[in-house]
Amino acid sequence: MRTMIAFIKKELLEQVRTGKIMIMGILFILFGIMNPAIALLTPWILETFAESMQSSGLIVTATTVTALDSWMQFYKNVPMLLIAFILFESNIFTKEYETGTLVLSLTKGLRRYKVVASKSIIIITLWTIGYWLCFGITYGYNAYYWDNSIANNLTFSVICWWLFGLWVISLMILFSVIANSNVGVLVGTGGVVLVAYLISIVPKLGEYLPTMLASSGSLLTGTLDVKEYIASIIVALVTGLVCMMISIPVFNKKKL
Repeated sequence: MRTMIAFIKKELLEQVRTGKIMIMGILFILFGIMNPAIALLTPWILETFAESMQSSGLIVTATTVTALDSWMQFYKNVPMLLIAFILFESNIFTKEYETGTLVLSLTKGLRRYKVVASKSIIIITLWTIGYWLCFGITYGYNAYYWDNSIANNLTFSVICWWLFGLWVISLMILFSVIANSNVGVLVGTGGVVLVAYLISIVPKLGEYLPTMLASSGSLLTGTLDVKEYIASIIVALVTGLVCMMISIPVFNKKKL
């Protein structure tokens, strides 16, 4: 356990030293502020361009902004945050393959499964803190300017998107132990997510895929019901756990 804790500290220090934590922290905070800010500025923007739009035959009517507009902006922006997070963290294994630094840790008695576990803990923790920080900032501003009660099933919907992020991260970890390059990790992770999205187009299959969780913003308006996400949550948890479990034996056999 001591070696694992020491390795986690080393990984955390690396995140700080490379500036990843600072950059991602700024992004999560910035997007958390942007969600209500864009909603607040929407009426002003429409009013500013009203005359030019009228000359084109478009009539701009008065717009009433609510917390729901801000939350819709949250669900538009959070995919970009997840993509940025994956891009930043996709080299957490491959960088060490290239530099050979893992060999030194392993020769000092660190078990291979502890390497996978330590790096997974760091990535999952960073995503969780960043995601809920972004949510908390948006929630606070929405509560100040409007009323969050207008959004139906808010807690459940944001948990769904957080789980979707964890599912994508589990794919990234699996491909990190399989591929030797950062490009391979991104292609593998993005490829699986893309295939899942394409399969979800088929009627009656989409509700069983983890990608269904990325549409949880529909819960806020009552377009979809909570029970329609249960199957996708179960599949996401099971497949994510399977990815993590497969990562360990694959990494055990990997030549460093």
